[in-house]
Parts: sequence; C-alpha cells; structure tokens
Amino acid sequence: MIFNFEHGSLPGSLELAYLGDSLYDLYVREHLIAKGGRVRAMHRGAISLVCAHAQSEALSRIADGLTEAEKDVVRRARNAHQSPPKNADPGEYHHATALEALIGWLYVTGQRDRMNELLSLALPEDNF
Repeated sequence: MIFNFEHGSLPGSLELAYLGDSLYDLYVREHLIAKGGRVRAMHRGAISLVCAHAQSEALSRIADGLTEAEKDVVRRARNAHQSPPKNADPGEYHHATALEALIGWLYVTGQRDRMNELLSLALPEDNF
C-alpha cells in the first residue's frame, strides 16, 4: 500500500495507532500460526499479546533502543487526548496506544525492516 500525504504531513497519533493496532495484531497472528497448534490456543495467545497490558510491556522492552524520532512518535501518541475504556488501566492504555502509533508510523514512512525488528524485540520470546 502506498500512502500519499500532501505537503509531507502524516496522520495524527491516534490514526497511526489505529493502523498500528492492525499491524501488531497481524504480526502476532502470523507468528502464532508459524509456531503451529490449535486455532483455539492461537486465538487465546493472540488475545493475551494484543491487550493493553501486554502492549504496554512490549513498549517497555524496546523503549531504550528507540531513536529520537521514534521516541518523539511514542511521546506524542502517549500524550494524545483519548478516553481509555473503563476496564483499562489508563497508563497501560496510553502506553499501548504509543506502541501502536510507533508501529503505524514506521509502516507509513516505509521503515518496514525497522518495524519488524522492533516487533521481534517487543514480544516476549516464550510466545515465539
């Protein structure tokens, strides 16, 4: 998919997170399928890895290795005005949104190798 942004402007943080959420889910599911097993177990594994708590932890695993530009994307998305669901921890929800925005930003800017590198570091090794 090719993104065409007028005057070099990119989508906002929450739009990037919206895209990044799908990309993160796809990455997790591809790796669970490659690992094999029953669909029900893969589904439970995916749910446990794409929740706000797990995504917040994933961001923590990669935070020290981010470039300044990546840290800026994370910071903007983390601070974006949003209303977390009532059952979600607000801090975890904001960190999860930041991770998703980072993934979306890397995708939109054509940095697919970096996106895959960070995703492989972000997810717990025992699941892959």
